[in-house]
Amino acid sequence: MSATTKEHPRVSSPRARGGRPAVWLAARVLGALSLLAVGAVHLQQYLELYSDIPTIGTLFVLNFAGATVTGLGLLAPLERLLGRLGGALVTLLALAGVAQAATAFVFLYISERTPLFGFMEPGYDPEAILTSRITEAATAILLGAFLVARLLRRAPAARW
Repeated sequence: MSATTKEHPRVSSPRARGGRPAVWLAARVLGALSLLAVGAVHLQQYLELYSDIPTIGTLFVLNFAGATVTGLGLLAPLERLLGRLGGALVTLLALAGVAQAATAFVFLYISERTPLFGFMEPGYDPEAILTSRITEAATAILLGAFLVARLLRRAPAARW
């Protein structure tokens, strides 16, 4: 142990720079599961209501596909399988998950107030809309927290 570590144990501690790894792993896993739920809601709504609507129906299927690939990627042990490349891939997947959830949230908000791609949300399924909002917000918050922790863990202690 160096003199710096003895004098400032919190500054050089991994916990001080990124928190407990188990907490951030939980944020990653829960964020991935909520992203899978986002995709499931979009697939269910596509099959029930939106399959015949041009552009919107296609976007619902693409949302499902993207959420599935991204969510499963976040659940995979990519760091163990791919090493350093796996860590970078996890970061990109988490960014993609946040972007997808936030975009879906914003597009739903817009489509309830004004036409989006020629479609305005009629509010046929209030439960699905609420579920969509909750899962999209949860995904953005959980994966966003995971990304912040990852950034703090990688940042040199001297910066803080």
